Amino acid sequence: MTASPLFPGFDGLMTLSRREGVDIRPTLLRVLTDLYVQAPKHSSDEQRQFVELASRLVDQVDDATRAAVRARLAIYPGAPQEILAKLGLKPAQTDAPMPAAKEIPAPPSAPLPPRPLTEAERRMASNIPMHPTDAAEVCALFQRADSAERAAILHNLAESPLKASARIPQRRATRSIAALEMAAFVTDVENFTRELAETLILPATIASAVVGDPGGEPLACAMRALDVSSAAFQRILMFLNPEAGSSVNYVYRLSRLYDRLSERSALVMLAAWRGSTMAVARAKYRSSLYDDERHHVRAASSQTRSAVQPGSAPGIRNQKSGS
Repeated sequence: MTASPLFPGFDGLMTLSRREGVDIRPTLLRVLTDLYVQAPKHSSDEQRQFVELASRLVDQVDDATRAAVRARLAIYPGAPQEILAKLGLKPAQTDAPMPAAKEIPAPPSAPLPPRPLTEAERRMASNIPMHPTDAAEVCALFQRADSAERAAILHNLAESPLKASARIPQRRATRSIAALEMAAFVTDVENFTRELAETLILPATIASAVVGDPGGEPLACAMRALDVSSAAFQRILMFLNPEAGSSVNYVYRLSRLYDRLSERSALVMLAAWRGSTMAVARAKYRSSLYDDERHHVRAASSQTRSAVQPGSAPGIRNQKSGS
């Protein structure tokens, strides 16, 4: 963490989360807490930023998210006291004796009736469609994040209520995987990108950004959406970009991420890529359509009515008829 915000554009996402539709505040709080507890120590500015951002989210999330954050901060020695107080936790005391564990109660004789689902569980079980503007914000957030932040985002997308894209049909995915491997073996980035765009139904610009991303996390999401095997993904990493594939750290880091990447996270990311295209298209044509409408109204209002109305012109006398 640095003196800059944990996520660029975090305030914009906070404003976005207050709209009706997708509530991404639980996901944001989980990601923020995961990034905070990764470092053993923090400066006063970093701690102040975390307290300011987390305080705005703790009171606005569901019980399941609050319990997950409480569990992460309860074992973290540098947790701020303000957040611990909001979560009902006491600061850890290193010199205090370890309390004795409570006695394990005996199992009940009869099975308990099934409890009703909480609001958080019902929301997690639902699939909320992603608004194009939300998709663009998620893509921008993922693009600006570093490798550790991207891994945390992908981990939390699996538990988010966002609606994921449908799976690619197995027969189509199998043919595409074979074509992608052949293109990667000969370092044919152009055909690799074209095949990926056609299979995942992505614009050429989005597919090029996925393939050409230096971090490699978008490519891992695209391959997981096609259900590519781990061995095939490693071969693609090594041959598609020989310069990056010759780095052992690069291949090993992405291979570990790929093995832990869930299919739902990849399909949610695919839905964000598709939705962001709609947001860009709307922003591109909104101004021109507005100007056309304004000019149309202005032109219509500038037309003047004729001074002579039909039927009001004086009759022209005809010399032959005398009328």
